[in-house]
Amino acid sequence: MKTLGVILVALALLAGSVQLQATRERLFPVSEADEDAMYMRSAETLRRLSGAYTALTADGYWIRALQYYGGTKRRLQAQARVPEPPPMLAVPTSDDFSLLYPMLDITTSLDPRFTIAYRFGAVFLAEAYPRGAGRPDLAVALLEKGIRAQPDKWEYMEDIGFVHYWYVHDYRAAAGWFQRASEVPGAPWWLRSLAATTLAQGGDRQSSRTMWEAIRQSAAIDWLRQDAERRLLQLDALDNIDELQRRVDAFARGAGQAPSGWDSVVRARVVPGVPLDPSRTPYELIQGRVHLAASSPLAPLPEEPRQIDAPEAPPR
Repeated sequence: MKTLGVILVALALLAGSVQLQATRERLFPVSEADEDAMYMRSAETLRRLSGAYTALTADGYWIRALQYYGGTKRRLQAQARVPEPPPMLAVPTSDDFSLLYPMLDITTSLDPRFTIAYRFGAVFLAEAYPRGAGRPDLAVALLEKGIRAQPDKWEYMEDIGFVHYWYVHDYRAAAGWFQRASEVPGAPWWLRSLAATTLAQGGDRQSSRTMWEAIRQSAAIDWLRQDAERRLLQLDALDNIDELQRRVDAFARGAGQAPSGWDSVVRARVVPGVPLDPSRTPYELIQGRVHLAASSPLAPLPEEPRQIDAPEAPPR
């Protein structure tokens, strides 16, 4: 009976402690800012404090940067609960991703040859908000820092060209970086042709395909290769949408009104069935316009680059 009494008291105390903790968290919730705060921003101070464990400290900051990026991205998506807005309409707040570059800067200062931190970090920074920080300028700054540490790292030059091409739409700058990368000893042969293609055709989907295929073939990191494969599928989806839109427009001209959904288009045998995107998710047809579904793994589709301005004809 004495043992049973001790067990009952222990269970009561345990239950009480659970209730007490729940009450505390309800009345005094933990601030998200506390979790994201950076208490030390000096890489030099961290290097002195870490001593012989500088590389391990860099790994720790890299992991923290990954957690911060992933956590911020999930929070923004949870807040929205709606399809992400087009990049040109989405504007980050002052707090969103604000610590990402400082974390990456410290990581690469502690370990200047941390290739993954440079290449992944640049993607996180350049990716359009809210999937990323929407800061291609900081992505370029991070990669240029990597080039200062490793002047023969042609991959960083290729990545800067990629940022200029895809996010800034500055095709001449992109071509210049691809050309610079091609001149590094040991760089792959296709970089030179990529530079020429970008300069001649910048802004069309075929040159986008050329670029992403080159990145897919050269990526030494699985994540980068998979991202390139996803981008190639997005380009396929854009082609599909263009073709489907042509068929829907022709149907609308014959019917005298735009279809409200796929049923009437399928019945008219304009398409054999509800069309699927490359991820096997059905396309949406809303008021006569074909769209990628928000639930598709390929969403959102990238903003289409504009064709590069043609040079003016010389005077006769």
